[in-house]
Amino acid sequence: MRLICYPVRLHHIVSSVQRSKSILNSKKDTDFLAAGGPSNYAWNVIRSEADELIFQHARKSGAKVFDGTQVTEIEFLPSQSSDQARSTNGSLASLGRPVSASYNRRSDGTSGTIDFEYLIDASGRAGLVSTRYLKNRKYNQGLKNVANWGYWKGTGVYAEGTSRANSPYFEALRDGSGWVWFIPLHDGTTSVGVVMNQDFATSKKREASSSRDFYLSSLKLVPNMQKLLKSGSFVSDLKSASDFSYSSSSYAGPCLRIVGDAGCFIDPFFSSGVHLAMVGALSAATTICAAIRGDCEEQAAAEWHSTKVADGYTRFLLVVLSAYKQIRNQNQAVLSDLGEDNLDRAFAHFRPVIQGTSDVSNITEEELAKTIDFCSNAWDGVKPQARAAVLQKMQSVVDDARDSEADESLEARLEAMKENLSVEEQRVMNYIRARQALRTEDSMHIDNFSTDVINGLAPNMRRGQLTLIKAVPLARARVETKQTIG
Repeated sequence: MRLICYPVRLHHIVSSVQRSKSILNSKKDTDFLAAGGPSNYAWNVIRSEADELIFQHARKSGAKVFDGTQVTEIEFLPSQSSDQARSTNGSLASLGRPVSASYNRRSDGTSGTIDFEYLIDASGRAGLVSTRYLKNRKYNQGLKNVANWGYWKGTGVYAEGTSRANSPYFEALRDGSGWVWFIPLHDGTTSVGVVMNQDFATSKKREASSSRDFYLSSLKLVPNMQKLLKSGSFVSDLKSASDFSYSSSSYAGPCLRIVGDAGCFIDPFFSSGVHLAMVGALSAATTICAAIRGDCEEQAAAEWHSTKVADGYTRFLLVVLSAYKQIRNQNQAVLSDLGEDNLDRAFAHFRPVIQGTSDVSNITEEELAKTIDFCSNAWDGVKPQARAAVLQKMQSVVDDARDSEADESLEARLEAMKENLSVEEQRVMNYIRARQALRTEDSMHIDNFSTDVINGLAPNMRRGQLTLIKAVPLARARVETKQTIG
């Protein structure tokens, strides 16, 4: 474990977090550069090397870093403030404010205590605060997967001879039990992994002679992947990890923020782990700066962070569940007559259920199934040109509704417009509305962080002035209008 302490007296507990990946439907291809411009790409990296680069960057940026150091205990000071006692989470309020941490150093066997004003728990799946002190971690029984992976040499190249050459490739297992990744790395090796439902994996492992045999036999369920691996050699030990989805009932308290896997984890899908970690870290920094600057009370800042993390987790969970719906129904078209109003209702009930603050009686299995079906439209293959054409028609309806004095809702106008569209255009419109409902642009792009308004507060993202500010109603209206049309 590594400790990183910044000069602004923020104390971080840092350790390795779950690796993350993206996934594409095996029958479709997404051109991220076409969708997001020439800078809309990412590097495929070896995790240990990337961690070391980030760790050393923190040192160069002025942080005090402690390698090979384990936090063994956190001391909390009981809250004396009635405002803090009214925290959004009772157990956090009863804990009080974290003021110091005890640690052991492996290199020389020394131990000690470090004091701080703020604690950011980024301890990964260990989740020191959530698991040991709050005991509020809740597992999602519907997403219990296991991952097995290793490294290959001499493999084929995906999309060789095209602009997509050497891109990562992802393919669903033919039996619907999971999916496989194929990620080329800079050192000439390729990471190849299988993510599978735990029950399926356990059953298949019993039939296999070894874990290696199970891994290799699973790869036979992905015909396109087999072509890429035909000339390759498996050159590493087999690695494995559980990918169990979990969340917490709260992610902040007095002078405390919980980020990344320390608070919640969904699945390797869509790089959800690294995305939620980065957004959570940015939220923690923003809300702490806001409280230190006096731009809002600490309680309001903590509530903003907890809400932001919970909302991001919930929407991303729907994203992942809808994608799994596609994998598990590969030969079945995903259709739904669920409108956005009903989706909002289902989502409003769904969020407290998965956050552990409500029971499942608030939403029926049918409602949840329809919600996921509707969200699955977000992963239909839609060309940018087709999306732009339908968006233009939707924009015209929005403009007419804005200028009209008739007492007709925008939703009704859009439904009327939809009836006059072709079958293909209706499919594109379902895609647009599903992505809007999921807020995929917010869920998957950190650039949209600054548009979030929570409890009347929005981030101020100017360099040197990071804080929370009161939202401007007009600006918020413009943002909401933009989101409504896609």
